[in-house]
Amino acid sequence: MKVLLLKDPKDKDSGPDPYVKELGLYGFEATLIPVLSFEFISLESLFEKLSDPECYGGLVFTSPRALEAIKICLKENSKNEAWLKSLKQRWNTKPAYVVGKATASLVEEIGLIPQGEKSGNAEKLAEYICSREKPNSSALLFPCGALKREVLPTVLREKGIALESLTVYQTTQHADLQESLSSYFSQQGIPASVAFFSPSGVKFCLQHIQKLSGDFIDHIKFAAIGPTTAEAMEAAGIPVSCTAESPTPQDLAAGIQEALHLQNC
Repeated sequence: MKVLLLKDPKDKDSGPDPYVKELGLYGFEATLIPVLSFEFISLESLFEKLSDPECYGGLVFTSPRALEAIKICLKENSKNEAWLKSLKQRWNTKPAYVVGKATASLVEEIGLIPQGEKSGNAEKLAEYICSREKPNSSALLFPCGALKREVLPTVLREKGIALESLTVYQTTQHADLQESLSSYFSQQGIPASVAFFSPSGVKFCLQHIQKLSGDFIDHIKFAAIGPTTAEAMEAAGIPVSCTAESPTPQDLAAGIQEALHLQNC
């Protein structure tokens, strides 16, 4: 059975995409179609703030893109040298809060120690941060996207925990999205399952999928990587057949397997 994953492929240098690999273990033929493009902004401002760890109580990352922004900054020799020489060590005396394993692994790549990776979503991470931070302490630095949800900032604000947000990337629709979807449906047919990985993915893909599937859309089991994406799907009128218990290849594959197995019973 075919599964369509609406997400960017993992970095080619790090081997096969873990979602494709995990679904393959269940006998599914998974295909990735990139949905989003990212434009990085305010990188000078980002590095200025990273250069002053003593002003902050720690870091918060809810997206791998925020780490990509930092990695772009560190490609510049002088900045990388400053990071390795002292900044990394100074930040490591403070917490680096993260959502999920993908973001945690990127935090480790820049030499920091992630905390809270089992949270899985912004709501749970906010609870985790509140259990560890004291009100009226130094602000946490939060590099984020232009489309960030307000859940985490709101919860922290209500608890008196200061958060300084800095928008470091903007999200747009991938230039090849429509063509890639048309090509997939014409060559592969209607997939047994379609997995969404973000509310933006729902926004950019749904109309095309409805058009390409026609009357067969009711045959597709729609999966969500987490509760936020599931909410966006439900708001758009898509029946959610499964939501991954945590945003990992293992949990998503298990959820899709169960949804499709129940269909075949």
